[in-house]
Amino acid sequence: MFIATLIALGRLSSGDVSAAMDRLAAAGCAPAGSGWIDEGDAADIVFGLHADDAREALAGAFAKTDVVVQPIAGRAKALIVADMDSTMITVECIDELADYAGIKKKIAEITERAMRGELDFAAALDARVALLAGLEEAAIDRCLAERVRLMPGARTLVRTMTARGAFAVLVSGGFTRFAEPVASEIGFDRVIANRLNVRDGRLDGTVAKPIVDSSTKQTALAEAMAERGLAREATLAVGDGANDLAMIRQAGLGVAYRAKPIVAAAAGARIDHGDLHALLWAQGIARKDWVVD
Repeated sequence: MFIATLIALGRLSSGDVSAAMDRLAAAGCAPAGSGWIDEGDAADIVFGLHADDAREALAGAFAKTDVVVQPIAGRAKALIVADMDSTMITVECIDELADYAGIKKKIAEITERAMRGELDFAAALDARVALLAGLEEAAIDRCLAERVRLMPGARTLVRTMTARGAFAVLVSGGFTRFAEPVASEIGFDRVIANRLNVRDGRLDGTVAKPIVDSSTKQTALAEAMAERGLAREATLAVGDGANDLAMIRQAGLGVAYRAKPIVAAAAGARIDHGDLHALLWAQGIARKDWVVD
């Protein structure tokens, strides 16, 4: 059996749920019933056949509504592996750091191409960091304080999952000086990121090797699964860029979050309209059971 979750904060109606049931029936998916997770925000439809056909039938059918289709078994996840920049936080840290050096536009263009999969990630990172050579180390802390903001729902998502026994890993192609405090604030159990090299109080234009890239993210997921004895179905991976694709494809529920086109096209699930609270509804967790502080 499968479940389709419709998510549209404050906009979802009973008519939408009924129309979705009709679409699933017309696609031969054998819908068996529906129910609210949180009325007006998220609803589930249980069906018996053809998950891929269900995704196609429901994708884009309702305005500003995200749809997650998955097997019912293993719906509540025991592991989350997440990207940081533009996923758990609202910005790309290297672009914001570049602003303090007066070269944000130049670096942001490279970042965008790398995230779209148009450039080799490691080479693009080396090139961007080289442009930051000579920037005062103090700019990192300024950037963290002035520019870095958590994505809405990030802390609630991770803390709710860990309170229910899940393990949480933040794995970023960005930098430890941002990822470590972000991971602590959100509540991740483990953090993996790149380390900027500093000499005499200034960035020296290099990053420590090996670089955290797509393969690192996939390995982080596989290692956490093995450590905790988890099946693939018990895992969730979420990210927005091309370097997240490998872990997204490997996870039981791989989510493209407000993602670049190459990622959105390849992921099993996508969140285009909601925030990270959507990943709690996707697991069937109602608002009354969220950990909010």
